Amino acid sequence: MRKTRIKVCSEGIGCVDAELFDEYSPKTYEAIVRSLPIESTAHRWGSEVYFSIPVVIGEENPFEVVEKGTIAYWPPGNALCIFWGPTPVSRSPDEIRPASPVNVVGKVLGNPDIFENIKDGDKIRVIPAK
Repeated sequence: MRKTRIKVCSEGIGCVDAELFDEYSPKTYEAIVRSLPIESTAHRWGSEVYFSIPVVIGEENPFEVVEKGTIAYWPPGNALCIFWGPTPVSRSPDEIRPASPVNVVGKVLGNPDIFENIKDGDKIRVIPAK
């Protein structure tokens, strides 16, 4: 399994160590690594934090085809996931949240409690760890 160490950074939290891996979705992993560094805006949905990014992936496996993806911190398992389809970032807050397709693409290695300090609209950078 390939892995890439990253840092998720925000003015309010500093940087948190994390890791991307290709175990569940190799093409999505490759697309995210190619996109680094990523600059985005945080959007909160309860305890989840979303960062919108464009991700273009081939069509061999329809579950890995993404035109615009959203990386999210998902508290169970301290996971970093990628969602596509309607997400809180792209939908009206009045809509009911659907079960979007999702792939786990990484894990937070640092203290995940720090994500509680990210506010809606904070600037986020996802950078390679040195």
